[in-house]
Amino acid sequence: MARPPTVEDVALAAGVSRQTVSNVINSPDIVRERTRERVLQAISELGYRPQVAARRLRTRRSSTIGIHLDPYAGGISGVVLDRFVHALTEHAGDRGMRIQLYAARSPTEEIDRMRELTDGGEIDAVIITGTFTGDPRTRWLVDRGIPFVSFGRPWGEDDVAAPTHLWVDVDGAAGTRAATVEVLGRGGSRVAFLGWPAGSGTGDERERGWREAMATADADGPRLVSEEGVARARAVVDAFLAEGAGVDGIVCASDALAIGAHLAAASAGMADLPVIGFDNTPAAEAMGLSSVEQLPERVAVGVLELLMGASGNVIAPRTPIAGSAHVLVEPQLVLR
Repeated sequence: MARPPTVEDVALAAGVSRQTVSNVINSPDIVRERTRERVLQAISELGYRPQVAARRLRTRRSSTIGIHLDPYAGGISGVVLDRFVHALTEHAGDRGMRIQLYAARSPTEEIDRMRELTDGGEIDAVIITGTFTGDPRTRWLVDRGIPFVSFGRPWGEDDVAAPTHLWVDVDGAAGTRAATVEVLGRGGSRVAFLGWPAGSGTGDERERGWREAMATADADGPRLVSEEGVARARAVVDAFLAEGAGVDGIVCASDALAIGAHLAAASAGMADLPVIGFDNTPAAEAMGLSSVEQLPERVAVGVLELLMGASGNVIAPRTPIAGSAHVLVEPQLVLR
C-alpha cells in the first residue's frame, strides 16, 4: 500500500521549504500569493490530508459544523444522542468536515454560544437537538441566515407542507405503533401506554402511535403517566397493578420507563408481562427487554445530506422546500 503524502512531499513538489508549507496551512497571510497558490496546488495534486485546511484558505470557511453537547444528567436514554454525535463525527470526517462541540445550559445560552462561534468564523453551520414548541434557537438561526439542520422536528408548526427549516427526526409514532401491534398480536387486547406528562412533542408523538394501533384493533388500555426515571416509573406501575386492573402488556415512551414497569410487574408476580421500551439502550438489552431502535446513525446521514447535499463538501444555505426539507427515519422494533 502506498504511503500517504507528507509535508515534505508537498514542499518538494512546490519547490519550497517545509516551513513554508506549514505557513500556508496555518498562517497564510505571511506567505506571498504566488507561493501560496503553488503550495495549495501541490497539496491538491498530491492529495495531502490537510487539503481541508487548504480549502478553508481558499473559501474562507472553517469546514466545521457546531453541535450542542447536552450536559450529562445520568439516566439511561442519553446513549442515543451519544451514538448520534459519534456517527455524525465519523460521516462528517468522510466529507472533509469537522464537528465542534459546545456546551450551554439553556436555549438562551446556546444562542450566545452560536453567535460567538459563527461571528468568530469558527463554524459554518449548526446542528441543534432537542427541539420544542416555540424553540427560540431555530428562529434565531433562520433570521441570521445561518445554515442549520435540527435533529427533531419544529413542533407546533406545519413542518411538512410549510417547513421553516431543514430537519431530521425519528418517526416515534411508527415505533410505538409497531410495539403495540406486536403486543396485541400475542393475544392481548388490553395494552397500556406508559409515557411522560402531556406537552412533550416527542412524548405526545409516541403516544399517538399507541393510540392509532389500539383504535385500529378496536382495543382498549390505560394511559399511565410518569416522569422519566426507573424509580418513578416503577412507583406508577406498582400503584396501577395494586389496583387489580389487569393488562396484557405495556408499551413505554423510553427504556427507563420500561425498566421501571418491568421491575414493578416482576414484583407483582407478572415477570412475563410483555413490556416494550423505546431507544434500545444497553440497559434494555441487558435486561432482555424488547425496545424500539432509533437508528441514530441513519439520522446522522440524513442530517449531513440535508445540510450539504448528497455528495458535496461545501456547506451552502438551503431554502426549505415542502417535501424535501426533512428526513423522517423509521425506527426498528427489536424483539427479545
